[in-house]
Amino acid sequence: MATEPSDLEQSSQELDLEEIARKISLLDKWREIFSYHRLGTNNTTSQNHEGNHISARETEDGTGTPRPKGQGHLPSSSLCSIPKPSIISSKSGGFPISLAMATKLRQSLFGDTFQVFSYDWTKAYFKFHDPFSDLAFALEVGKGGARSIQMAVQGSIIKYLLFTRKGKDCNFLSLCTISEKEQERALAAALAGILWAAGAAQKATICLVTEDTHVALSPDYSRDGFTERLQLFELLEKEATEKFIYDHLQCFKGEGSHGVILFLYSLIFSRTFERLQKDLDVSTTHLLQPNAGGFLCSQAVLNMVLTGRARPHVFNGCQKGKSQEMLHGVLTRSDVGYLQWGKTAAEDDGFSQVGSMLKTPRLPIWLCKINGNYSILFSTNRQLLSDWKMERLFDLYFYSGQPAQSKPAHLTVDTHSHHWEGVQREDERRPGRRFSPVEMTIRTKWREATINWNGTLPFY
Repeated sequence: MATEPSDLEQSSQELDLEEIARKISLLDKWREIFSYHRLGTNNTTSQNHEGNHISARETEDGTGTPRPKGQGHLPSSSLCSIPKPSIISSKSGGFPISLAMATKLRQSLFGDTFQVFSYDWTKAYFKFHDPFSDLAFALEVGKGGARSIQMAVQGSIIKYLLFTRKGKDCNFLSLCTISEKEQERALAAALAGILWAAGAAQKATICLVTEDTHVALSPDYSRDGFTERLQLFELLEKEATEKFIYDHLQCFKGEGSHGVILFLYSLIFSRTFERLQKDLDVSTTHLLQPNAGGFLCSQAVLNMVLTGRARPHVFNGCQKGKSQEMLHGVLTRSDVGYLQWGKTAAEDDGFSQVGSMLKTPRLPIWLCKINGNYSILFSTNRQLLSDWKMERLFDLYFYSGQPAQSKPAHLTVDTHSHHWEGVQREDERRPGRRFSPVEMTIRTKWREATINWNGTLPFY
């Protein structure tokens, strides 16, 4: 008799598990249906055979060429938000990658057609921290070469959230109170803006993955099972680019989506191989460099994300190299800047010194390379770099992307304090060590500034 209650309890648990399994199966079926038949509220649209709504205005671009789906205004929050798959149908529009294109893509990245992305690259995608948290605005970044791209995109996300969003206050609190929907809009806007700039504000090309393989076997090309399934979509308006990415955001933010690689592919195709060739010089013939079994981004990739051009160096304009070859630096100021510092950096090496174009961007946001690691430094004061009086005493926020960081560090920078007082204060707090790498990086922009960490123990 003592065993009867446990038997009944076990039977009840089995029934509960069966009911849960049935509901999960039913939910998966509905997800599949909604993934391919998007709900809409515009009754004036015509529906194609795929169930994708394309308005009459979207079917032509003035030349009689069908335009990719997803152009127009961002959808309202009332639309269904059921997750979409990161693999699309081959009949979704666009055009498939060819062997010639795949070969050129591989050569541009690796310098040959036989190397493929390492594991840390294939698993990298764009994922935010929890909404309504101290890091709601920030991407979770992993290790390896893809990290530098994620951090560079992070700069554009902050640009959107602080300085581009309409109807929002430009303050730090606004970064911590964003919803998942606002995170998605920020990511779509950031990716679209970067691709549009790379396309010289004329055209953006977006790469997505289909279920079909488009590239045949070839002895001169090593297949990776991913690149050969690309479908390319060309968009002729920035707004349309943002809308298209937003509609297919799961292809960049879904786990297992290869989202960072897809973005890098889209960046290269948007820039075009012809422009890419003109951007590079003899010092950089391809975009990725082998390192410890993986691949790191060259400066050309980061400059392409920041400025739209894949220029290999951080100095202003062009300079002659040691062998009188012409080396290509940054030509114009961009919205997001760049700072770097390292223990082993040669101070007398003019080629590695960041020029004023990157040090003084249009907005107070910097991608930082500190001892080889990438992070973000930013201010919420839009006028910081346009009014010299603002640079007397100001606040900066620092996001390292390290898992241990639960909120951005709040730094107060004083450019007019007595330098010797700052040195003494630093020494008292940390005997035997003068400045942290973060402070040294800030001083590459503001030479004798003192930095107050506002109660946070200096790190990084």
